[in-house]
Amino acid sequence: MDGERLFCDTALAARIEQAEARFVAACSDAARTRRGDATGFARPLGGGVASFAEADSPFNKVAGLGFAGPPEDLDEVEDAFAELGAPVQVELCHLADPTVGTFLTARGYRLESYENVLGRRLGGPVEAAGGEVRPCRADELETWLSAVAGASMVTDTEGLPSHEDFTPEIIVNALRDMAGVRRYTAERNGEFAGGASFRVTDGIAQFAGAATMPAHRRRGIQTALLRTRLAEATAAGCDVAIVTTLPGSKSQQNAQRQGFDLLYARAILVKGTSATSSSGADSRQAS
Repeated sequence: MDGERLFCDTALAARIEQAEARFVAACSDAARTRRGDATGFARPLGGGVASFAEADSPFNKVAGLGFAGPPEDLDEVEDAFAELGAPVQVELCHLADPTVGTFLTARGYRLESYENVLGRRLGGPVEAAGGEVRPCRADELETWLSAVAGASMVTDTEGLPSHEDFTPEIIVNALRDMAGVRRYTAERNGEFAGGASFRVTDGIAQFAGAATMPAHRRRGIQTALLRTRLAEATAAGCDVAIVTTLPGSKSQQNAQRQGFDLLYARAILVKGTSATSSSGADSRQAS
């Protein structure tokens, strides 16, 4: 119903981007803890965060920028990325301060891609999920990580192609480093059919790490995972659920069928040699 549609103003966009920045920082910290060394960083920048987790990680980026004006210490951040042999990649919400985009392009940042952010208002009843979806058990985490990583590498052919290219190891690491997420397993005919997760940040449910095994696609697996997480997020007290997808993808279509509205796009702006991974939409999407 129109009254239940989620309109995104600049205040909501800033709230979502702040949640994203906190998520990126937490994942970056988790990556360094896993590796047991201090190489890398997660530092405040212009109201957001600049993060380097490890080589080729989807958490190597600047997130949450654009709601506090142009960043004053970008020189230091660019130098820090350069010392680690990585480009600087900025996710810039199109509802952010336009002067930030002008500032970045004047410094040599180029537009490389887009990702879409969709949201749904929570608080009402959620239609029961079909199929068998349950929380991932601690003793099956490695199986979950491997299966979801493998499934996410078999990309959908609809919509804009991803400009990213992850190795299986990097995907597993990124999924493992998703700090504070709740993971779910979907089964079909007694087989692992798909997995997904979400994280709660300041009342926002950030849906992430979703993938369906190729043999079980077009069987309602992602719909079941979405509905389960909607119900769990509502029970957790969240008022908004967010998913990030590639533009025009099957993931976006699935989300919109479940009542998600397209809130805004993020422009992926890059300075330096193009990396093999950027925004991590594949690892966060509702594919």
